[in-house]
Amino acid sequence: MLARSLLLLGLCGFLGACSSAAASPLPRATMLVDKGRSEEATALLTTYLQKHPQAVPERRLLIRVEASRGQLGAAQQQVELLAKQLGPQSPIPLVELGHALEMAHRYDEALAAYDQAAEVAPRDPLGPLTGGLRAARWGELELAEPRLREAVRRDPRDPAAWHALGLVRLSQGDSAGAEQAYRSGLLADPNALENHVGLATLALARGDLSAALVQYDAIAARRPNLADAQLGRSFALIGLGRFDEARRALDEAARLGGAPRVVAAQRRELARRTSPHTETLAPQRNQN
Repeated sequence: MLARSLLLLGLCGFLGACSSAAASPLPRATMLVDKGRSEEATALLTTYLQKHPQAVPERRLLIRVEASRGQLGAAQQQVELLAKQLGPQSPIPLVELGHALEMAHRYDEALAAYDQAAEVAPRDPLGPLTGGLRAARWGELELAEPRLREAVRRDPRDPAAWHALGLVRLSQGDSAGAEQAYRSGLLADPNALENHVGLATLALARGDLSAALVQYDAIAARRPNLADAQLGRSFALIGLGRFDEARRALDEAARLGGAPRVVAAQRRELARRTSPHTETLAPQRNQN
């Protein structure tokens, strides 16, 4: 559980940032956290930082490990050291403080830290993006939307931020705002498949199978080995009555390892739709 929480908070990014540092303890520390050996991870990182006090990714990881162990005071001490390293205009220390407070279930203070990060670095999207993503994860959509909107204002080239904004707006019932966000994400990066998925989801919610198929086709064109894209195509094609194409898409989904239960369910629906008894059975059901 702890490992998953830390992963959601971006520890993969830390590993990627320091993959070239052979002496870095990040891979081993993360492995220790995965195995529930957080105290050993703390000791490993602390020892390393004593010898390499300017190491930023290792200190960020230590902050989160300490917070996950319930050692908020120790985490805050590391935040202060990180702030001295990075200077008063960096949003990173305040973002890390927010993560630590969040792990302590002090959500209002965590959000305040993310907002302060946005203030100290008014051009950096990190503060509002983090606050928006975390608020969305808490289910606080009314808090998430303006922060994500600010994040994409600061960096309109981030397709993932646009997708998050679209998802929040869709959850709020703002389908037009969601569509605008997803399409903006595709303008930022036409290969950002999550925004195609968002538009497909929106089209299905509107009952527009043709529009959904356009998006699933786009995903399949970019990811020809993605079984879910073929399952999306087959679902839309069945609804549109294009049964031969649906059958081929289902066969391809099965070949690519699509979820057997979903494949089987769609095959049953396809068989029902193409059965010669379907049209005669329907009036009988309506009469009962």
